[in-house]
Amino acid sequence: MSDDNGLVQQTRSVNLEDKLLIWRFNRGDYDAVRRIYEKYKLELLALAESLLNNTAAAEDVVHDVFMSFLQLKRFRLTGSLKGYLATCVANAARNIIRANSRHGQEPLDEAQAVESGAAEPDREAMAGEESRLVSRALGELPYEQREVVLLHLRGGMRFAEIARSQNVSVNTALGRYRYGLEKLRTKLNGEISRCERMSQLKS
Repeated sequence: MSDDNGLVQQTRSVNLEDKLLIWRFNRGDYDAVRRIYEKYKLELLALAESLLNNTAAAEDVVHDVFMSFLQLKRFRLTGSLKGYLATCVANAARNIIRANSRHGQEPLDEAQAVESGAAEPDREAMAGEESRLVSRALGELPYEQREVVLLHLRGGMRFAEIARSQNVSVNTALGRYRYGLEKLRTKLNGEISRCERMSQLKS
């Protein structure tokens, strides 16, 4: 019970800080945007990279989201600031996927994921095997399911917010989440079994 109370208190503290930052931003204090950027940059970058499986594209998306935010003359926070920014990231990532599809290009999550990993061997080597397995499994999900799973688990968004972001019903968003999790479990179980067999062969 004490852990739950601590989580609620922490959430309230975050919301109060975000409201104060938006209040400052609306009064022309652009240093507030720097604080928002520092606060959420890593989480948003992780979200964008998980959606696109491409580090360079993810960095561009996060940069563009904050540049667009800076250009707002006034911002009214009606929910979670993190959720709003996560929605902006998801919308931008979705636009990239659709644009590539319209122009007959291979999706980033299939064509460039290998290139991104190969270009950063140090980062890949530092990442844990479990993290790599999860990233690989996420990358194999249909994009709509991957987006719902990531926005809920990593973006902390409610299904009603995700449904509005995807312009679908709440039941559709819930269905995508449920099917996405089921596929993730299946893929991860298969990957773990494969790794265990490989480890036994090497030993």
